[in-house]
Amino acid sequence: MSVSPSEINDKAEQNTLDNKSRWIKELLEWGKTITISFLIVMVLHLFVFNLSTVEGHSMEPTLQDKEWLFVNKFAYLVGSPKVGDVVILEDPSDYGGDKDYLVKRVVGVAGDRIEIYNKELYRNGVKVTEKYTDVEIEDLDFMPVIVQKGQYFVMGDNRHARASKDSRIFGTVPRSMIHGRADFILWPFKQASAL
Repeated sequence: MSVSPSEINDKAEQNTLDNKSRWIKELLEWGKTITISFLIVMVLHLFVFNLSTVEGHSMEPTLQDKEWLFVNKFAYLVGSPKVGDVVILEDPSDYGGDKDYLVKRVVGVAGDRIEIYNKELYRNGVKVTEKYTDVEIEDLDFMPVIVQKGQYFVMGDNRHARASKDSRIFGTVPRSMIHGRADFILWPFKQASAL
């Protein structure tokens, strides 16, 4: 049986077309996988979680400068901040330009009466035991404030004089400025823990 040169060329061309077709299909599959993966990551980042880095000393001793936090955004899509939560919020005193974010602890929710008297924090007239601090409040007394509906009173855990920019400076924070709850310290590994 003999094969003509044109038949050999036809088969070679067919193999080349089949190879190109397979490559195109493979590239389309990869493109689809990458696109879907990117969309899933973006949705998770926008609505479920993100990572945040601590900058500064206002949350010491609980959090240290340069620690990485796992921020749970989903928790506040289905619920609200509670007293004791460590939250990530927009800096209410930041006007214009890029948004700055703060890490603070919720110490008062709607209806609470917050005051600082004689170096102690009081909520609804009861002295708050703060196991997360290592020093009494060194700043001046703070007159009583009633936290309004949809607002939160936040403070840094560092209670040294002028160590934290918080609700004592910028007032209560609206719910819309709170972006998530810090649930874990992820980095450095030796300090990894739940908050």
